[in-house]
Amino acid sequence: MDRRQRKTRAAIFTAFSALLAEKPYSRITVQQIIAAADVGRTTFYAHFQTKDDLLRALCGELFGHILDSARDSAHSHGLYSDGAAPDSVFCHLLQHLQRNDRNILGLLCCESRGLFLRYFKEGLRELIRTELALPDHPGGVPQDFLVNHIAGSFVEMVLWWLDGRQRQTPGQLDAYFRAVTAPLLADAACQTRPDTV
Repeated sequence: MDRRQRKTRAAIFTAFSALLAEKPYSRITVQQIIAAADVGRTTFYAHFQTKDDLLRALCGELFGHILDSARDSAHSHGLYSDGAAPDSVFCHLLQHLQRNDRNILGLLCCESRGLFLRYFKEGLRELIRTELALPDHPGGVPQDFLVNHIAGSFVEMVLWWLDGRQRQTPGQLDAYFRAVTAPLLADAACQTRPDTV
């Protein structure tokens, strides 16, 4: 993608984000996006086949950016010193959210936030799978269920934080999150460890 195409794509993303801050996704038309971005219909369709395609691309761009940044940061300076726990990518993720790059918090608070939260949760599930390397939980609880539970818990925590006007620091939220997820992870690790005689 050349510089001009990147600039056009960014203008469409910006216009779409601004419209989402004003009205629900279902009430936004392609024509409104085109007018706000000041691009032609042919140009829009050269980048995106549909409005849904634009939404997927926007979410991929936003959440991919913060999730990748959190993952990269965690490898260089994790918060766990004993080495037993994984680096806290969650704290880094919260720091990126707090910085509000690309007005991501605005989108998570807008009327259409359910759409964004779904994509955010999908990205989180992948982050949890790769960063925590969870074992299969005993008692018939599949790993995918545990991953989904942890991702859902994180999303709910972020919503609680936003609704409370971000009074806690990312470090405090990370400590809360680890306090409630650590027993799950410890239980899974203990029960999958072979018995020693």
